[in-house]
Formats: sequence, C-alpha cells, structure tokens
Amino acid sequence: MTRVTTLNLPTFHRSMIGFESLFDEMDRVFENSTDRSGGYPPYNIAKISEDEFMISIAVAGFGMDNLKIEKDKNILTIEGTQPKGADEVNYVHRGIAGRNFSRQFTLAEHVDVKTAKLEKGMLNLHLEREVPEELKPKTIKIVEAE
Repeated sequence: MTRVTTLNLPTFHRSMIGFESLFDEMDRVFENSTDRSGGYPPYNIAKISEDEFMISIAVAGFGMDNLKIEKDKNILTIEGTQPKGADEVNYVHRGIAGRNFSRQFTLAEHVDVKTAKLEKGMLNLHLEREVPEELKPKTIKIVEAE
C-alpha cells in the first residue's frame, strides 16, 4: 500500500484519465487544509444519523445581515462580513474576533442544507442526504418460470 506522503501526485495524475475533477477537488481541499483563516471561526460537524449532519459555527458578534450562505453544486460556502462600526471602537482588550471570514465545505452527492438558524452566537446548519428513489438499490422479485 502506498502512503499518501510518498505518493507522487503529478505522475499519478497523468496516469488517470477522466478524473481531472477529482484531482482539482483534492488540490482545493489540501490548499484549504493549510488553514489560511487561522481556524477562524471555529466550527463543529456532528453526525446526527446516517443521513443527517449539523454544522455549528461560532459567529459571535455577527447578525443575520452580516452572514451569507451559498451552495454551488457540492460546495457550501459560509461568509461573514464584519459589522459596520466595529473598527471604530477603542478596545482595551479584544478577545472576541470580529474579522471577515469565509469557510467552505465539500458536500457529498445528494446532501442539501435543510435549515440554517442563528441562535446565541452560533450558526447551525442542518444538512440531510436525500438519495432520489430512482438511485436507491432495488430488490428484484424472482418469479418461477412456467
């Protein structure tokens, strides 16, 4: 078995035909894993059931008009813009971050955001996987030949 740390991705990439989008996605994920945001804002991802998930993001100081949630294909983006006037305050100590942010999550097929609620400084997104009926496995009835 090849360890990821010893895998030569450029060479591996050339030997795989038709998987360009997979490698583009891997590049994007590994680029984001360097965490340019410094871990801000912190978040949790909880698995509620086999097909339900909850993303909770700590957004203290942000109101609904300062937050934007967008889903484009399988990329979920949550952005926050610093409330107006926050820079004008002369803080003696500032322990609660209030800078602009953008967090992206890659969602699996058929996963969609059902609700987004802002309560007590937490933005909670409830996600659910709904596989279309035509894509679910089907049991084929066997009949006896006459």
